[in-house]
Amino acid sequence: MRKKTFAAAALLAAATLTLSGCGGDDGGSSPVAEVSADATQQSAIVLDQPFTKPDLVLTDTQGKKYDLRAETKGRPTLLYFGYTNCPDICPLTMNNIAVAKKQLPRAEQDRLRVVFVTTDPARDTPAALGTWLKGIDPQVVGLSGDFTAIQTAARSVGITIEPPHKDKNGKTVSTHGTQVVAFSPKTDGGYVLFTEEASVDDYVKDLPKLLQGEKP
Repeated sequence: MRKKTFAAAALLAAATLTLSGCGGDDGGSSPVAEVSADATQQSAIVLDQPFTKPDLVLTDTQGKKYDLRAETKGRPTLLYFGYTNCPDICPLTMNNIAVAKKQLPRAEQDRLRVVFVTTDPARDTPAALGTWLKGIDPQVVGLSGDFTAIQTAARSVGITIEPPHKDKNGKTVSTHGTQVVAFSPKTDGGYVLFTEEASVDDYVKDLPKLLQGEKP
């Protein structure tokens, strides 16, 4: 497994190099400092200054309000921003996590929170999210709601999201960063980022440590 420790500010700059439309390049964020593109080639990036968990209240797949901080407080949490019409990166990432999660003891599976926040809320209604996630892992929390709130929350953890737009073929695409943010159950801080380089094996090896709030 390939890992390095990066300052959050430096990581944000590296992420800028890799913004994705879920059919193109990798995931990204806003520039803060210069750093080698090598950061984007790691499967797991450990931050020396963890991100604060976003203060985000959206609607879950049952149509109920979901307060991210309150609902995941003290629980190991994986947070991902994507959309259900994504042709490649989003379903691959979520399936990799789902497969790895099944390797955990049942009690640990229940303790882990995997949260999928849509970057395309106009199309990803709570019902649509629920149908899509049911085929991947019914335990995943799917959230939809105000795009501006979602965009702001993503930016707070170093992930850029652009408003959905039509490509040259008239197809609606959502351009967004593809990192998975892991939050510690001990501090609730986002201290590890998984890039789209992360494989099922990477998650299998790292999830037991993340469940304990340890560095992978």
